[in-house]
Amino acid sequence: MSCHQRIIIDLSLHILRAASAGSGKGKVDTIEVRLALRCVIAHCPERWSLDMFWNSAGGDHAIGRNQDCAAALNAMVRELELSA
Repeated sequence: MSCHQRIIIDLSLHILRAASAGSGKGKVDTIEVRLALRCVIAHCPERWSLDMFWNSAGGDHAIGRNQDCAAALNAMVRELELSA
C-alpha cells in the first residue's frame, strides 16, 4: 500500500470513528461517511462490514445504531490490518 493510500485510509477511519462515536446521539448517514466508506472499499475484500456500517448509520434505534456501527467499524479495521 502506498503512502498516499495509507493517508486516505487513515483519514477515512478517522471520519468513521467519529461517526461511530456520535451514532448514539443521532443518525450518521452523512456524505462524509459515504465518502469514507467509498475510500476503504478497495481494501476490504469482504464488503459486509461496509454495508453494515452504512445501513446501521441511518437506523432509527440509537442503541442498535451505536452497537452495529461499532461492530462494523471493528470488522473493517481488522480487514484493513490484514490487507496492509
